[in-house]
Amino acid sequence: MFAFVLTTHLRGGAMWIRENWETSQINPAGFADFADPSRLIRCITQNQTETLAVAEEALRSGAVSLVIMQLSQPVGLTEGRRLQLAARDGDATGLAIIPEGMGSNAVETRWRCTPVFDPETGAEDSTLQRWELIKNKSGTLGVWHVRWDTAARRLVMVSPAGK
Repeated sequence: MFAFVLTTHLRGGAMWIRENWETSQINPAGFADFADPSRLIRCITQNQTETLAVAEEALRSGAVSLVIMQLSQPVGLTEGRRLQLAARDGDATGLAIIPEGMGSNAVETRWRCTPVFDPETGAEDSTLQRWELIKNKSGTLGVWHVRWDTAARRLVMVSPAGK
């Protein structure tokens, strides 16, 4: 959901890159409430090295405003810095979706996004999320509960359950 919300709020298109061994994939119909599926390019690579190379080129090109990478291994300082420079040069944003506990020291921010069960709506609303900013090189940290408003095409801040 975090990636789709970013896609909605950034100008231009987005590219989603994943390795070919990863069997799960996004379905354009599944994120149509967030962004126009025609604005998303899906790319399948052979391995993480190729994923990082494609991401770097896409970020630097300026052809898309957001590059989303599904990664399965840690990103080294050199690779992380190359992605940062490419994003700066292309005026784009890079988002790496990584397993819990893995990451790179080169990143500007690190977020933890988890779904929250809302007893008031039950299973009817799957968009309630808890977003934690757990690393921020240029600011403070924080926690937000958000819900996607499909009609307004925007995030709504909500109070945690019981508060």
